[in-house]
Amino acid sequence: MRPEILFPLFQDITALPGIGPRLATLLAKVAGPRIKDILFLKPASLIDRRFQTSVSQAPEDQIVTLKGTVETHIAGRRKGQPYKVRMYDETGFLHLVFFHARGDYLKRLLPEGATRIVSGKVERFGSEIQIVHPDLVISEAEAETTPLLETVYPLTAGLTAKTVRKAVSGALAILPELPEWGDAGLLQKHRWPGFMEALRALHQPSEAEALSPDTPERSRLAFDELTARQLALQLVRAQRKKVTGRQMQVEGRLVAKMLEHAPFAPTGAQQRAYADLKTDLESPERMTRLLHGDVGAGKTFVAAMAATHVAEAGAQTAIMAPTEILARQHHKTISTLLAPLGLEVITLTGRDKGKSRKTLLDAIASGRAAVVCGTHALFQDDVEFADLGLVVIDEQHRFGVSDRLRLASKAYRPETLAMTATPIPRTLALAVYGDMDVSKLDEKPAGRKPPTTRLVSMDRLGEMVEGVRRAVGKGERVYWVCPLVEESEVSELSAAEDRWRHLRAALGDDRIGLLHGRMKAEEKEAIAASFRAGDIDILVATTVIEVGVDAPDATIMIIEHAERFGLAQLHQLRGRVGRGDRESSCILLYKGPLGETAKARLEMMRKTDDGFAIAEEDWRLRGAGDPLGLRQSGLPDYRLADVEAHADLIPVANDYARMIVQSNPQLEGEKGEALRTLLYLFEQDTGIRLLKSG
Repeated sequence: MRPEILFPLFQDITALPGIGPRLATLLAKVAGPRIKDILFLKPASLIDRRFQTSVSQAPEDQIVTLKGTVETHIAGRRKGQPYKVRMYDETGFLHLVFFHARGDYLKRLLPEGATRIVSGKVERFGSEIQIVHPDLVISEAEAETTPLLETVYPLTAGLTAKTVRKAVSGALAILPELPEWGDAGLLQKHRWPGFMEALRALHQPSEAEALSPDTPERSRLAFDELTARQLALQLVRAQRKKVTGRQMQVEGRLVAKMLEHAPFAPTGAQQRAYADLKTDLESPERMTRLLHGDVGAGKTFVAAMAATHVAEAGAQTAIMAPTEILARQHHKTISTLLAPLGLEVITLTGRDKGKSRKTLLDAIASGRAAVVCGTHALFQDDVEFADLGLVVIDEQHRFGVSDRLRLASKAYRPETLAMTATPIPRTLALAVYGDMDVSKLDEKPAGRKPPTTRLVSMDRLGEMVEGVRRAVGKGERVYWVCPLVEESEVSELSAAEDRWRHLRAALGDDRIGLLHGRMKAEEKEAIAASFRAGDIDILVATTVIEVGVDAPDATIMIIEHAERFGLAQLHQLRGRVGRGDRESSCILLYKGPLGETAKARLEMMRKTDDGFAIAEEDWRLRGAGDPLGLRQSGLPDYRLADVEAHADLIPVANDYARMIVQSNPQLEGEKGEALRTLLYLFEQDTGIRLLKSG
């Protein structure tokens, strides 16, 4: 395939008939700037006008199509009154009602005495049958070319449905004949049509079920998009494998010494994960691995073992965290583990300025610092490593690709370990991390007692406050999480500042702290440190404590309006307690009555603390709208595929893409050329970059 065949699809939207710069700007908001983006704009719904009837037989609250004669126009006599157009057929009269209408326009659209076909939802106002703002008014001649099934697309202010449909029609008109990239066996097995036939069926449906995700046409398009994403991931993976790594082979003396001085023995899952990392680090191929596991499963301990291995090989490790609190928490944990080995661990964040920053930069540049924990500050221009061998990215979905690449560019072919505390179902792991090897931590360190979870109505808030008073009197420490920072006039949800003031008034103000995302980094760190040290008994906070605030002695977690949180977030918050050997509890305060989904979420939390089981249930309950709360966390934003509805196609697409790259890594020959077309269409930036690099 010559790449020129795709040039028309990569034109600006203004190349479409009737689309000028103003409309192009609006279309770009809902679709994208290029013609191919318009082709991949999925309809939100369908209007079915196939039900044609007479005026007297038109059912209320249903969209119908009627043919009648325009009798007269009735303008509103006073300001604010509607403009009406009276029509009739042989069975009765119908009023078309328009608010804020222009009479001259309506008289041209509906001239008296003319026959018109109208469509819209029928309403009854007293004895009148009416349609308010009909969504279709056409002549008999126009009806011959007007589809009775009409697509409805996402809109933005100033953009009409008619404009979007016109743009889509124009894009389909210039869609070139493309080569078939699908596997013949798969197409036959699933009875999938060709790509172009499927795309036309999406925008010009002949059946009301056309938008259902399980139709052959939708499934075909979903498979194409999933395959393109997996193909891009597999090509990235193949390129990484081609570039040799460092082969950091060591005797293991330092790791053995670290384990000897560690406060606890590693779990079987931690040992298996480190074995994976050790194999990767000693291999000539570059390591790109994901370490994911449940809250409290000990990912930082595994990262410390890997950093110790790298240090014995004479190289440095950089650990990048999304927040300063988490970066300093990593520093505290890892420095405790590595101090007996004589290895220096430092932290570099945006807060470090002047002389203190220069001292830290010198430690990094000289190689004196074996491990450097930090935030985005790690990839600033003035940060130079002596020999960066391993990059660890914690909660990697919170960083952009450019952030990760900039940190990796600080070294020559560094090994990469990504970590996430969100257990991910296998299907989603393939979709998000298909280019990485995966190690799973599915055990908790020995001696930890899972917290007891209880559901309590907000109506019993007074009892909860008294219970907290008694618990604090016994030396317990408490997290109290609220969904908002401050009171809102438009929301009844609890505000952290309001709850903080309430608890101070009820329990005394000397040992109750407040922590939320609007505070300065220094304030947040000081409050978190005070809570860890036991200077604060009760920490009132927003979800900023979800990661990074680690107080092993805290034993009670109270979450207000728990029904408003997703399962994954509830599980992360609950994971802040139960980190020691003391009995702990999690109280989910809810505001009734609960809907079915909210009730199922809270019951799931009450029944289990298995993060992987919770992740599967969270995905099932939330569906594709926001699976696992990962929409903001790196889950691919597919245009035509539905991650939940097409879940069974993700591993199929992954296997197909892996087979292609293994057998034809350069995408050569006729089939390879067709697959290049697929990459260009769906994964434009990745596809062009990969294919240019060979």
